[in-house]
Amino acid sequence: MDRAAVLLRSVLKAEGASFSSLQAAVAASSEADSGKRWAVLGHSADTLQEVHAALAGGSSHLGVIIVASAAPVSQLEILRAMEYGDVYAAAVVMDDAENGPCATALREAATFEDGPSFILLAEPAAVRSDAKWTSFRYDPRREKAGAQAFVAENSQVRKEIQAFVDRDNILTLIARKALPSNGNAEGEEGELAAGLGDASKTVTILYTSDTGHGEECAKAIARQCRNGGYASSSVRCGTMDSFDVGALPSEPLIIFVVSTAGKGEFPGNGRGFWTKLGERSGELQGQLGSTKYAVFGLGDSHYWGKGTEDSKVNFAKAARELDEYLEKLGATRFMPSGFGDDQDVDQYHTGFGEWKSQLYSRLGVEKAAAGGDDDDGPVKSDEVIKVETQQLRGSLKASLDDVSTGQVPFQDTKLIKSHGSYQQDDRDLREERQKLGIENAFSFMIRVRMPGGYCTAEQWIAMDDICDKYANGTLKITTRQTWQIHGVLKRDVKETMRAMNRACMDTLAACGDVCRNVMCTSNPSVCSREVMEEILAHTYAMHDHCLPRSGAYHEIFLMHGDEMAEKTQVLGSTPVEEEPLYGLTYLPRKYKITVAIPPSNDVDVFAHCLGFIAIVKDNKLQGFNVAVGGGLGFTHNNQKTHPRLAEVIGFCKPSDSKLVAEAVLTVQRDFGDRTGRKHARVKYTVEDYGKEWFREQVEDRLGFKLEPERPYKFESRGDLYDWVKTEDGLWHCGLHIPIGRVKGNTRTALRKIAEVLRGTGGALRMTCNQQVILSEVPEAKKAAVQTLLNEYGVSHTPAHTVSGLRRNMIACVAMPTCPLAFAEAERYLPTLVERLEVVTERCGLRDADIAIRMTGCPNSCGRPSMAEIGFIGKAPGTYNMYLGGDFVGQRLNTLYAESVTEDQIIAMLTPLFQRYAGERNKEERFGDFIVRIGIVKPMVAGRLWWSLPQC
Repeated sequence: MDRAAVLLRSVLKAEGASFSSLQAAVAASSEADSGKRWAVLGHSADTLQEVHAALAGGSSHLGVIIVASAAPVSQLEILRAMEYGDVYAAAVVMDDAENGPCATALREAATFEDGPSFILLAEPAAVRSDAKWTSFRYDPRREKAGAQAFVAENSQVRKEIQAFVDRDNILTLIARKALPSNGNAEGEEGELAAGLGDASKTVTILYTSDTGHGEECAKAIARQCRNGGYASSSVRCGTMDSFDVGALPSEPLIIFVVSTAGKGEFPGNGRGFWTKLGERSGELQGQLGSTKYAVFGLGDSHYWGKGTEDSKVNFAKAARELDEYLEKLGATRFMPSGFGDDQDVDQYHTGFGEWKSQLYSRLGVEKAAAGGDDDDGPVKSDEVIKVETQQLRGSLKASLDDVSTGQVPFQDTKLIKSHGSYQQDDRDLREERQKLGIENAFSFMIRVRMPGGYCTAEQWIAMDDICDKYANGTLKITTRQTWQIHGVLKRDVKETMRAMNRACMDTLAACGDVCRNVMCTSNPSVCSREVMEEILAHTYAMHDHCLPRSGAYHEIFLMHGDEMAEKTQVLGSTPVEEEPLYGLTYLPRKYKITVAIPPSNDVDVFAHCLGFIAIVKDNKLQGFNVAVGGGLGFTHNNQKTHPRLAEVIGFCKPSDSKLVAEAVLTVQRDFGDRTGRKHARVKYTVEDYGKEWFREQVEDRLGFKLEPERPYKFESRGDLYDWVKTEDGLWHCGLHIPIGRVKGNTRTALRKIAEVLRGTGGALRMTCNQQVILSEVPEAKKAAVQTLLNEYGVSHTPAHTVSGLRRNMIACVAMPTCPLAFAEAERYLPTLVERLEVVTERCGLRDADIAIRMTGCPNSCGRPSMAEIGFIGKAPGTYNMYLGGDFVGQRLNTLYAESVTEDQIIAMLTPLFQRYAGERNKEERFGDFIVRIGIVKPMVAGRLWWSLPQC
């Protein structure tokens, strides 16, 4: 500190005075007419808390220098200082150079007149080994002059800080808010300083979680505390790794929520804390006498097998070890530890409910509603939210216009799904952003409504422009036969929707508790062009008939400007339409419809709520077999949930198909389970009431009986590859798009191909297997298209799709944007397949079509339960492996191995591939072979998902 004081005097000459106590500097600054009065202080948690209270006072004559002389040095508090408004802030390494970064920061801070100045000076030895240290200066004057307020001293900028600045997030907006004057401590702004100064009522909630369950519990506690009387600034909630272990002695109360990973280990965002706690136990021993703690642990008592010693030893092991270690270090247990077990009826909620009631009572917040000032108030059920949002309006329009944050409130995250979008954040950046005290890197996924996956060349060009201008520069073809784009910032959501609208596309009902995008077989070779057009027309009719009728989408996203507002307002308010099909509460959960054209089952018709199987005879569409009750999503260890294949209940005429779609919709609307969303899909209504009862309900609403089902046969589930010519003289070409991600050379090629096809009637059809078919290409354009395919190396023949595994792989997006993912999928499956290809090549199975699918969680967007080889994420790098699904999609697979890693997967599949190569029957598929030789038992019904034993 002496060196810092000398440096201050040397740089500033006679300007200002320095003090060794903050109180003296604050007192002197309150009497000063010009210049700064400096406090030069050592780095400690107590000092930083006092500094923040002083900064909140807003004196423009106050300057604070914090000297950090020992590692580790956190930059969190200096970043938080920016949030007070007009504050000069800098973090630099101490040096004696006259014109170096340190001297520059001191001069800038001394001349800053709009508010206080705060500088973190780090001794070189303290940050020499810190690869993430970033020297920077933040001067609001630069922003007012049109430049960047934030300037880093070198190119080695911590990527999370740079991402924060690049996104123009809340930092700049908050920094524009003026601080209160010295005499205005009683106003709204004064509450911040008051909250920071109330050290007697402070709670820190730390969590570690891979699945999000621990985070959910921690945030529930934080909401309760804030709403129960704790100042928002006195309730801190974050990951364990974001907390400085050295600050434990200064914390009056810490609540830990600890999930379990692997064999009783800490999850990824808590391992660092646990390691550092052990490393620094010597200095902490005896220093935690004033620190109280409580621990809640989450685990699965059957994770390593029911009744096994491993399960007993490893259940909530991380939480139990933390509890014991803190007690050993001298901390005081605030209350007994609690545990949530995934094997309980309501999983971890049972144990958490009992434990949190005792916790809230001890904290004195038991009478508060479960919400807080920084949250969205009491958490409401989806059913209540739907009723209160005025036919999908809610506060979404205003929320999207609020640019002070990158996210929308909780209730609007539910509502925006019905308009085709999900709020997400980059999970790769979460931990570091939490350490910096800034909000997550929020963005929005937007999904287009595109029945049958049919898109004109002009629409493809428009989407290519949109993904480049507003999203992350890629298009994702989904398993629901449409596009979605990722990385759209909140400020761009409306403009993105309007750009889509100009190309005759929208996102209405692409997500949410409504009828989703209706899918249809895309392979042009399965029937004549005339029949394909007729079936597509019925697909469109079903889709349009089941659309929500609310005008909310147009009001929120498309209408703008005074003229448009006047046309849609009636006496200052917009009338609420009545939904003829959905009513006020819409459906209990999403409703999925698909249309298959035998012999192709590329749409996985039995995996959906309602499936239509086209019956074509003598080149005429006779009608559709109707299948109901399919769905693949479930929850790990929740035996109330399971995948289920749809069952055929009859046959309908083509013209009645949209009426059948409506009838099934209304049966689910009236009888679907609205008490628990995990049990709210059509499949559970059919399972609970029975197929016959469900058919009777449908027929009662139709006013006529369904006919008996007609014979049909599925022979394949894959996509078309290479060129095929239909009877009308037009060409079609199936392309291989790895995992459906359109990027790089593939994106360039498809853009150029769309430009070639523009105005010719040519189109592009997306498939349910995440591929693209170039459709209706005129003979005159075929050579130009082929040239582009060759030039950019786009795979479009079986020989060029590398292997049968690669041709048939499907994966959901998963990390880093999906909030539900437990493990990687899209980013990892190609790597796994590459290793498996070495094995299949050696076994002579390179060209054998084998369906392999992976999802990051059991919601099963990639339909892994119907794959011959399926993987469902359970934790980072860990998957449940399922075998024995059939190749045409008429049998679920069976659990083969739990919680396996990559090397284990390779070791298990290698001998199975070897046996398949040498022992299979002629034309026998891999899944059928696995069942025939007894590797797994066939999954004959989804309700047996949890009870069917392995062979």
